[in-house]
Amino acid sequence: MSRHPAPRAGAFRAGPLALLCSLAWGFLPGSTSAQTHPLDPPTWEEHWTALEVLKDAGRMDDSTGFSLVLLNPPDKEAVWSWTPGTDAPRSLLLVTRRGAMTSEAVVDVKNRRLVSWTDRPGAQAPWLESEFSALTAAVKKHPDFIAALAARGITDLQWVDCFAGPPGRFGLDEEEGRRLAHVHCTDSRLRRNDWTRGIEGLLVVGDMITGEILRVEDEGVVPVPDTDADFGAHGLGVPGPDPKPILVTQPQGLGYTLTGHQVAWENWRFHVRPDQRVGMVISTVRWADGQEVRPVLYEGHLSEIFVPYMDPAGGWFARNFLDSGEYTSGGLGKPLTRGIDCPDYATYLDMVVVTDSGRPRDVQNVICIFERNAGEVAWRHLGADYQGRPKRDLVVRAAAVLGNYDYIFDWVFQQNGSIDVGIGATGIAESKPVVDRVASPQAGNGSSDEGWEDGRDDSYGRFVDEHIVAVNHDHYFNFRLDMDVDGPVNTVRKEGLRAVELPEDHPRRSVWVVDGAPLRTEDEAKLNVVLTRPAIWRVVSPNRSNKQAYPTSYQLKPGSMIENLFLDGDWPRLRAGFIDHHLWVTPRRPDEMYAAGMYPTLSGPGEGLPSWTAANRNIENEDVVLWYTMGMHHVVRTEDWPVMPVAYGWFELRPFDFFDRNPVLNLPKKP
Repeated sequence: MSRHPAPRAGAFRAGPLALLCSLAWGFLPGSTSAQTHPLDPPTWEEHWTALEVLKDAGRMDDSTGFSLVLLNPPDKEAVWSWTPGTDAPRSLLLVTRRGAMTSEAVVDVKNRRLVSWTDRPGAQAPWLESEFSALTAAVKKHPDFIAALAARGITDLQWVDCFAGPPGRFGLDEEEGRRLAHVHCTDSRLRRNDWTRGIEGLLVVGDMITGEILRVEDEGVVPVPDTDADFGAHGLGVPGPDPKPILVTQPQGLGYTLTGHQVAWENWRFHVRPDQRVGMVISTVRWADGQEVRPVLYEGHLSEIFVPYMDPAGGWFARNFLDSGEYTSGGLGKPLTRGIDCPDYATYLDMVVVTDSGRPRDVQNVICIFERNAGEVAWRHLGADYQGRPKRDLVVRAAAVLGNYDYIFDWVFQQNGSIDVGIGATGIAESKPVVDRVASPQAGNGSSDEGWEDGRDDSYGRFVDEHIVAVNHDHYFNFRLDMDVDGPVNTVRKEGLRAVELPEDHPRRSVWVVDGAPLRTEDEAKLNVVLTRPAIWRVVSPNRSNKQAYPTSYQLKPGSMIENLFLDGDWPRLRAGFIDHHLWVTPRRPDEMYAAGMYPTLSGPGEGLPSWTAANRNIENEDVVLWYTMGMHHVVRTEDWPVMPVAYGWFELRPFDFFDRNPVLNLPKKP
């Protein structure tokens, strides 16, 4: 089973030219509607305008597939200087594919003009929604596939579902000049949760351009389990009793204002927009400090997700997904359910995504915004009397569904000037059918001193159900943080903590001190968290100091660190090179947006951050971008089955000498 989106009605019903015929009737206005902010997401009308421009320029036909339509980043200085009511340029970036050619178009939708058209030979556009099932008919007709199913007792192919996905790259001759796909199939009969019904040991390799089936690989028969792992209402039986209610109300209205996509809450001011590739972008983050509004972050967003599986079997070794770059057809963000994904009282934002044909599609409730009071304390002290204050937060949330996994993305704005960025992993752990019913008695804790060489069914994972082993894997998440602490020119400092020995006649043996130094080049800023060598990473303003004469700064406080356990030269590591370091720092470049590069689908080694930083550019007193990678090694436990409880990881952007004193001293005594 490979990653595949849930089927969507009407995703690719007609060719682009057929859809554009309706435009000739002139139901669209000659210009797009006025925008309230230059970073607002593309509108439905702008999508159509871009299609018309491409059609008039002869750059599309019925064979054109559309992978992405994104806001083309406007000039950063112009965004910072923009004021409400003033005009702003609007252009979209479209990624298309015709045959084997991937192309980029930049369309000025305000002036209805094709600004540029760039072919990208050798680049592979993100997978289209229609491609996931495009080879199914050919696979089911292939004699080797039919014979392999018959050996497994499957002769009725009516209920066999197949999904084609990109396998990454491994330096094989067959990869050259092809849009290669690995096809995995399931027998979906009688189960709502068909992730337990994989046809194991069977892999089909095909070419998405020609539709050719290159080969069928059969590693041996493994029966399809009858295990019932349904977890919906039908699978769980009678739910437990309702708990006593906890009611949250805001009788005087919301504590924040939302103007278009601009948010004002407490001292925070920022812009939020949905994005087809990365789900959600937080921009122009500022702090209202009296009469002054101080910049903190120009833009922050998820950059890439990397999920490699740790099973060398023929149908598993290639499962090394760069999810944000490969699997965002239809949009990374998915609808949020009121009362479950977000509180009943939350505010929601919608988005428009492009379908394979180019037709825009509305997706509702992809971002929610809400205040919360979790009973937490902002500060306290008990001396002669008690003093303390409660706190509340503002949460901006989006969620993604990538095949078996769901992810929750939170940006939590705090009253003390900190921003917590969190990811919650949930969904279904990807699993494989096996011959053994449960773990063998000698397996004990699911591992052995001899390691994987004993050939057990759970050598590369753990039993979570009868005849079901969830495979070991990793989750890496990279975030792009375009910091502007008190202005666009910043320097990143690494301040290490080290022990120093005290004189022999001192009662103490040692203390620790802080040694700080600016990071001047990209090579110096390739950093990893080492617990035995603690350090502080700060983004420092060279132009402003606080009352105590320290330069103002924000600290990137790491959390949920993950270590790269790949050996040197391993292909998944080479194509996801950003995982080599927890932190990278680069000078800002508008075309450097994604840690694994613009086109990670079937990509080769070294794309993205390793390629850009090879120049070892200056980053001192520059407009800098931080790239932080967090994640987890997932050894699946039985408690993660059949659907995984949300596991959260966090990092923090934290004011460090940005203020003159604690900024929440004057909070009210009620949250």
